[in-house]
Order: sequence, then structure tokens, then C-alpha cells
Amino acid sequence: MILEAVYHRPKLNWSYAYDRSTMHLRLRSKRGDLDAVIAITGDKYAWDRTITHTPMHIFARDEMFDYWEAETSPPYRRLRYGFQLIQGEESVWMTERGFEQALPDHPLEFFDFPFMNPVDIFEPPAWVKDAVFYQIFPERYANGDPSLSPKNAEPWGGEPTPVNFFGGDLQGVLDHLDHISQLGINAIYFCPLFEATTNHKYNTGDYMKVDPHFGTNEQFKAFVDACHQRGIRVVLDAVFNHSGREFPPFVDVMKNGAASPYADWFYIKDWPPRVEDGIPTYDTFAFEPLMPKLNTEHPEVKAYLLEVGRFWIEEMDIDGWRLDVANEVDHQFWREFRQTVKAIKPDAYLLGEIWHDSLMWLQGDQFDAVMNYPFTNSVLDYTVHGKLDGLAFANEIGKLLAAYSQPVTEASFNLLGSHDTPRLLTLCDGDERKMKLAVTLLLTYPGVPCIYYGDEVGLDGGYDPGCRKCMEWDETKQNRELLEFFTRTITLRKEHPALRSTELKIVYAKAGDPCLAIERLDSHTGERMLLVLNAGDEPCTLELPLADRNVWRNLFTLNAVEARQNKLTLDLEAYGFSLMQLEVKQPAEA
Repeated sequence: MILEAVYHRPKLNWSYAYDRSTMHLRLRSKRGDLDAVIAITGDKYAWDRTITHTPMHIFARDEMFDYWEAETSPPYRRLRYGFQLIQGEESVWMTERGFEQALPDHPLEFFDFPFMNPVDIFEPPAWVKDAVFYQIFPERYANGDPSLSPKNAEPWGGEPTPVNFFGGDLQGVLDHLDHISQLGINAIYFCPLFEATTNHKYNTGDYMKVDPHFGTNEQFKAFVDACHQRGIRVVLDAVFNHSGREFPPFVDVMKNGAASPYADWFYIKDWPPRVEDGIPTYDTFAFEPLMPKLNTEHPEVKAYLLEVGRFWIEEMDIDGWRLDVANEVDHQFWREFRQTVKAIKPDAYLLGEIWHDSLMWLQGDQFDAVMNYPFTNSVLDYTVHGKLDGLAFANEIGKLLAAYSQPVTEASFNLLGSHDTPRLLTLCDGDERKMKLAVTLLLTYPGVPCIYYGDEVGLDGGYDPGCRKCMEWDETKQNRELLEFFTRTITLRKEHPALRSTELKIVYAKAGDPCLAIERLDSHTGERMLLVLNAGDEPCTLELPLADRNVWRNLFTLNAVEARQNKLTLDLEAYGFSLMQLEVKQPAEA
């Protein structure tokens, strides 16, 4: 055994309460090294009466490691536990002290999960597990009330620049709720709506007011009510890391310098606040002088921003917050923000914008989810850029599943593009086959998928400002076939629990082969699905090791295929895919 590859520690993503009665235990070992792992568990005060041996299973793999998992229900919500590692005839026991050649006589050396306190359990909102989000950049979605448009607004559909306006507003979104509903969307994430001078609104001037070019607070409340009547949740974008230059406290600081009562609301390194050689003498977002960083440790700043969080949840009935540049704000602020919001609406969704490993923000005391850009990058590297073959992408999936606890995976915000990235169709060089391949993965993967407005009708565009072009509402210029594909695939996700489950098994993945087969399971309903992908530029034929005489139906073509001689044979076009459902499970012939 290669024991130096074996890893476990209590808490985090290695041992956690999945719910109020269920514990998940995980252990890492070198890939292919161990034949079996058994979790030895029991109550520390009643060890002899409660000791249990539970076989673990490999729930994820990457290129280096196997990740084992077992589920147990401690009778007294406490757990002492260790692991038996098995390779052939050899056994080693792992406890908190290290590796043992025999099972210890008492549990004092074992790992300890002291108590499953309900308040410590990570419980994201139940509704997000069934949500399909739609991200809207409000200035570019639809101009429903031209009387609100900026005086310098350009005709709809023109070339976007970093500074121009086209007059998108709340009425425009309201006018197109039918489109959003028919697409299958049940949650909207808005880029900022608050008053600001830019078209993107990430430089907030007034956190308590809808930008007048978008409408009024009263109109926004009516919009939220209209969405809720359709079963659509609404999440707003908040920028608490920094404000805009027009934010009144910063205006006062610029006017009165160190004598301003708001001087400590910001991080001023040298007075008076100014820009020297392109670098502000005060902390900002990046080095942008228009976006001074807020001191979220200051009691008055904290009180103000917590009131912002309260107001839009309680008064406007929004369903959550997407929190910009969340990793640069102190953890304690987010803990208090969560407590403030959840006290009003316990099922509000708190989504942090973090692009990297986010484990420390996802322990149940801060966010419910982060924007899962690691997933984005892996999917694009497989389906679009050709950087990963089937096996390498399968290993990427394994890393993603092992990185976080199951509740985190279930609530993770998965996306293929946003206002900060090039459009998916542009990344695909206009190849709709690659785009559909990526979207199919997005909509059949565990977590919460998000569609960026306009992708569904074929909008293209490079980095900002190209990715922020006006929505196309002329049906003769929309890609209606692509819209039908998005609608159909979203419908399949909503109809089939296996496509939302975290139960995932790699059936086929080989080095050098762009094909991949993933089995999707739902243990509650017994539903089994099979997603088969070809990210290569040549057709392929796959023979998958599946039970003889089982009948699988392609949910897109409705064609049925029967497994014969314990193999399911499927033909895939270049950049093609099949989504199969186990329709008839035949008993094997005697």
C-alpha cells in the first residue's frame, strides 16, 4: 500500500453532516492502490454497543487518486471513526494517530466528529437544486420604456462599447417574461440594478435605489411579484467590496479629505486621495479609481451594507444575492450578512463571485454557492478547445466532485459564460455542434445551471464589451433551432431527477479518445440515464459495458437501442452526443 497517498481529516469536505441524521465520511488513496476500504464507526460513549463496519465506495477519481465515501446515521448524532484499508490479503487501520497494524481496542485513538449540531449543517435552499438560472445584463436585454433611456442612448442592436448605452430597462424584461418562462427558466440573476453612472452598474452610487434608467423601486417590486406569480425567483447582484465614485460617503471624502466623517469608510493610504502614475493612493477594485474599496470591518459601513441586504430581501422580496468580488471581503462580514439575510428569508440563495477553490466560504456560515468557473474551464477545455480527452475530462469531473461536500455540489452555480467572458458561440468559432455539446454537459451535470441571456438564440461576441451586446428580439434574426434545443434540454433536466442528482459514474473514458460515457442515477426513483459524448472531429462507435438485453431510449431522437452480449453499441457523429434513458430492464436469459 502507498500509505503516503492516503488522506483524511475531520470536517471540511472529508467528514460532514449531510443532513440532520446522516454523516458522510470520505478518504483519499492512490488511484487503483486499494481493493477496499471499510469505515469503522460508533458512539464514543457506547462504542461496544454501536460499533459498525460500513464498506466504502469510490465516488470520484482523478488522474492520481481514488476518493472513497460511506454514509452512516449515528444513533446519538456523535461519531468516532476510523478506516480499514485493504489490499489483497493485507489490512491496515487508519486512525487519528496514524496507521495501525491491528484495530485498536478502544475508540480514543479514532477520529472524532463530536456532535451534529443543526446550526453547523450546511443546508443550501432546497429550491436551487431544481433551478435553471438565466443571467440578464439589464442595460442590454430590452428597451421597454424609451422615456427612461439615457439622452445619449444609441439605437437598439448597435455595436457595444465599454461606455455606450442602448436603454435596456425593467419594463423590457417584464415584456419578455413569456420568452423566459417558455425557455424553462425558473430563476433570474440580474447584473446590478442600483443607481450608477456606467452601463454595467458595478460602481454603485446608491445601494437603496434602482437606477432611474431602469425604472423605480416600485416598478422593481411589481416585477418581482410578476416573476413570483410565474414561479420564477429573482436574485440581485450586490457590490459590497467597493462602491462607485459617486457614492455620497466617497464624494464627502474627496471633498473634505481626512476631516470627512467617512474617512475610515475606505482604505486611504495617502491623503489627499488621488491617482499617481495610474495607481490610486486608496485601495480599489483592481486599480480602478472609480471603484474605491469599502472597509467592511468599520461598524458604520457594516451596518449600512447589512441594511442594504435586509431592505431588498424584506421590502422587495428578492430571493437572494449574487455577491461581487466576494473573496476580497472579510469572512466575518459575510457571516453577519448571512445571518441578517437568513433571519428574514431562510431560503434566500447567497452566491459568491469566486473564481478559485472556495472551500473556506462554503462551510455553511457564509455562502450557499459560488460561481463554478473551474467547471466552466474544464467543460470548455473538453468540448471547445480540445485540450482534454475523455479520460482527462473524467478526471476533472472527479476533482470537482471530491473538492466539496455533496450539499455544496448540489447548490453549485454552474455556467459556461457570463458578462465577464467571451460568448460561448464565439469560443466555438460559430460551430453549433460544439456549443450544443457544452450546453448538454451543463444541463445534465449536478448543481445549478445558468444560461447567459442571448446564448439561446445564437448571440456571439468576444470579451467585454462584445459579450454584452443587445439581445436579439427579431425572430427572423434569431437562431430558432438553437432556441428549440435549449428549451428541449432544459425540459429534460426538469423532467428527469437523474439529471439533477449527484450520483454519477464514468462508464467509458480512455486516454487519447475524445469520447466519454457518463451514467447518471437517482437512487430515490431508480432512474438511470446515460450521457455519451464525442468531443472529436471524427465520427466514432462506442461499445459500452452494460447489462445484456437492457433497452435504452435516446431522449432527443426517441430511438431505442438494446444492449446485446453485455454491450451497448452507439454511433456518434463528430461533436455528437446521445442522452439515453434506461427504458426496459430485462432479466438475463437462463
